[in-house]
Amino acid sequence: MQLNELQQQVDDWIKTHGVKYFAPLTNLGILMEEVGEVSRIMVREYGEQSKKQSDEDKNLGDELADVLWVLTAIANQCGVNLEEAVQKNMLKKTKRDAERHRQNKKLQE
Repeated sequence: MQLNELQQQVDDWIKTHGVKYFAPLTNLGILMEEVGEVSRIMVREYGEQSKKQSDEDKNLGDELADVLWVLTAIANQCGVNLEEAVQKNMLKKTKRDAERHRQNKKLQE
C-alpha cells in the first residue's frame, strides 16, 4: 500500500464510521497515548522492566499500526501529503547524514 492510499483509506473510514475528524489537538493527545502503548510493550519486551499479566495480550504490530493510523489522520486534517513529505525527508536525511553515521565509532563496535 502506498502512503497516499493509506491516507485515502483513513479519510474514508473517518467519514464513514467516525462521523468526522477529532480536533487536531485531540488527535495529538491520542497519538501520544498510542506511542505510550508502544513504549510499554518495548520496555517490557526489549528492556529490563518485567511484564504484568495485563501486558500479555498486547501486540507491538497492532500498537504500531494505531500510531500510524492516528499520524495519518493528523496528516490528512492538516493537509500534509505523507508520500511527498517522506520523500523530501529521505532526501534531507541522505544529504545531511551521507557520511555522519559511518564515521561514528560507536556504531562500528
